[in-house]
Amino acid sequence: MKERLVIGTRKSPLALWQSEFVKASLEKLFPGVVIELKHIVTLGDKTQNSAAAIPSIGGKGLFTAELEESLIRGEIDLAVHSLKDLPTSLAPQFAVGAIPRRASVDDVVISRSGAQLAMLPAGSAVGTSSLRRSSQILRARPDLVIRHIRGNVDTRIRKLRADEKEYDAIVLARAGLDRLGLSEQITEVVSHNVMLPAPGQGALGIECRSEDSIVREMLARLHDVDTAAAVNAERSFLAALNAGCNTPVGALACVDGERVRFSGRCLSPDGTRCIETQGECRRGDEIVLGQRMADETRSQGFSELQCA
Repeated sequence: MKERLVIGTRKSPLALWQSEFVKASLEKLFPGVVIELKHIVTLGDKTQNSAAAIPSIGGKGLFTAELEESLIRGEIDLAVHSLKDLPTSLAPQFAVGAIPRRASVDDVVISRSGAQLAMLPAGSAVGTSSLRRSSQILRARPDLVIRHIRGNVDTRIRKLRADEKEYDAIVLARAGLDRLGLSEQITEVVSHNVMLPAPGQGALGIECRSEDSIVREMLARLHDVDTAAAVNAERSFLAALNAGCNTPVGALACVDGERVRFSGRCLSPDGTRCIETQGECRRGDEIVLGQRMADETRSQGFSELQCA
């Protein structure tokens, strides 16, 4: 066991909450260990006020690359990520040491008027930076207008409430609002029939150096096997599709006893075309399940979605 650990974290309120959560969890398990946080600014943080969409800025690794550089240099011992931000394929020198128990997977709507997504007037402007969210919104409500929005959770809420009235509603992950104590802002929890979450949404991924066996043994105490089984299926699906950031992909797996049940959804960016898959497997085969669901998606014309 190490006597001191340094956790690398972004400085956003949500990133700090997540890192403090991991810090407190480790301190409870290892009361003799001194744990500190080191703030690191990522490209994603530097471009929060950019008008450009996330895929055009950097896509994969937008919020993780600088943290990994600090791991390589030995400045930090571990980094806490929202798992949906962590690339599905890591360089050999890195490992996901733990995936703690998952929070809510849901997407939610916050609207100015208190109207749910289905009841927003035609032409209402909905803010999101996620192609996955925007395509599923347009699939359900092609009469709405999607407007790009960036910034931390509280920044996006302030933009919604601003006098300029640029947005009539915004869509966010429920997990972030719950963690920041902002759940009272939620207008609607969106049904999975309308919006499947991002692979890994609501889960944390704690990254460390592959060769650091002591840290990996410590992090193993935080690992939740049910959450890992579910997100492994989701991330396997995403990895096998090799979809990148320009193709909307939603996925949700649930563990039910010794079975893992999976739903996947891929869309054209405008939401007019959609491919859905469902399947299940026994526990332990979730990576193969994700790959099989990706094969089914490709057989139904996935490549055409990317060109649509």
